[in-house]
Amino acid sequence: MSRGRRILIVGGGTAGWLTAAYLAKALGQSVRITLLESADIGIIGVGEGTFPTIRDTLRFLGIEEPAFVREASATFKQGVRFKGWQAADADGGHSYFHPFEPPFQSHETSLVPYWLLQDEAERPPFAEAVTIQNRVAEAKRAPKQPGEGDFAGPLNYAFHFDAVQLSRILANRARELGVEHVEGRLRTVALNESGQIAGIGTETGAFSADLYIDCTGFRAELIGKALGSPFHSVRNQLFTDRALTCKLPYDRPDAAIESYTIASAHEAGWIWDIGLSTGRGIGCVYSSRYMDDDRAAAVLREHLGPAAHGVVPRNLSFEAGWRTQPWIGNCVAVGLSGGFLEPLESTGVVLIEAAIGMIAELFPHQGPVDLPARRFNELMGARYANIVNFLKLHYCLSRRPEPFWRDNADPVSIPDRLRELLNQWRYRPPSRYDLQLDVESFAFFNYQYILYGMGFRTDLSEGREDFPDVAEARRLFARIKAFGERATRDLPSHRELVQRFAAPALTPARTGS
Repeated sequence: MSRGRRILIVGGGTAGWLTAAYLAKALGQSVRITLLESADIGIIGVGEGTFPTIRDTLRFLGIEEPAFVREASATFKQGVRFKGWQAADADGGHSYFHPFEPPFQSHETSLVPYWLLQDEAERPPFAEAVTIQNRVAEAKRAPKQPGEGDFAGPLNYAFHFDAVQLSRILANRARELGVEHVEGRLRTVALNESGQIAGIGTETGAFSADLYIDCTGFRAELIGKALGSPFHSVRNQLFTDRALTCKLPYDRPDAAIESYTIASAHEAGWIWDIGLSTGRGIGCVYSSRYMDDDRAAAVLREHLGPAAHGVVPRNLSFEAGWRTQPWIGNCVAVGLSGGFLEPLESTGVVLIEAAIGMIAELFPHQGPVDLPARRFNELMGARYANIVNFLKLHYCLSRRPEPFWRDNADPVSIPDRLRELLNQWRYRPPSRYDLQLDVESFAFFNYQYILYGMGFRTDLSEGREDFPDVAEARRLFARIKAFGERATRDLPSHRELVQRFAAPALTPARTGS
């Protein structure tokens, strides 16, 4: 069959509607896409943040940036500020910034070794030394000027957003692109003689398709319950498995908005604090092995302070891991049904983007629909495993004394590949050759920010003579500092840019088809 293949997406939310809109745009008239969604199954808003890849995705879909900011209560995210991860002090402890901008370098000089060779007691924090974004974000400035074009600007950025509102935006765009929306709850899944899905049943009727996409969240109705794809748990490497979430309004409408996610460590996990345009999204992430629900609620209340009065948080449970076969026969899982690790570094949406990008590019317009399955499964499994390495890096370097953190630092809980890299990085900084780009969500410099933010030592002392451009490096460090100070003066405040974008639209909200 060369035209007219049918795709049935089961489940809505960010995963379902992003998949529907993306495939409709990428595959055009060559497929017929239907999305089945139950109105009585709510959206899980775990991690209302993204990675900079979301800008290319939204641009590809033809969604304009001002419309997105306005309709999703979105704000600009320039990175993550980690508080108290290295050590726990009475005042909140050590903190460091993981920006989205790569470290500045000239054609001849990388600044990383020159920073490493400076006196530890006198040098500035790594992110502050090698990028202007640290100063911009700390000053609560925006990453761009209002007139710099959709999803463009001098600094790299992503977004914070309201997950429910984002789903509405994606649903509207998907319908504009020809996706059929059917309401109904999945009741039955029928398999054929070869073990593939023959059709599904709802209270309103039956449906069949050439390819079924499971976006049913943690329930994994198709890939898990019906097809039995094994689940690979990494609970012994990533310990968190619970989250208490809530939202708080600002004290006043002109309150400053942070331009990054705040991730504050506590005795058995961490708390995210995200600034949206209308309030803050907050979540206490913890491990039930080290903290019970009552203690987690107390930790969240302590973080909220007086604002905790009357707040009823939502309790979410998850297990870090992924389906070893996210594509079986004529069914492929996208989003939580395929796997989830934890909210740290906003990898949930990144994994959705990776999956649908591969589905679109590998989609078989004729022949067996499962032709890409093996390659898809290999690539997604490798991507999950590499993200585990990156997330574990945040925990295993901690010097906090609590059992949760000490067990995270135990070499037994560190993946073999990460242990190998850590041994190498004691004598050289992370390199692009450490990573395979097709299965990575993070670049080598992302690892540098975490390593050196956490106080990891890379010893280059015996090779000091290999880095003779000290004067040039000193000039570049001074230039970065000066540019950072200038940027904090010239760029608008974060709230100012959000308010400019949130003003009533004068042009159509979307472009392209």
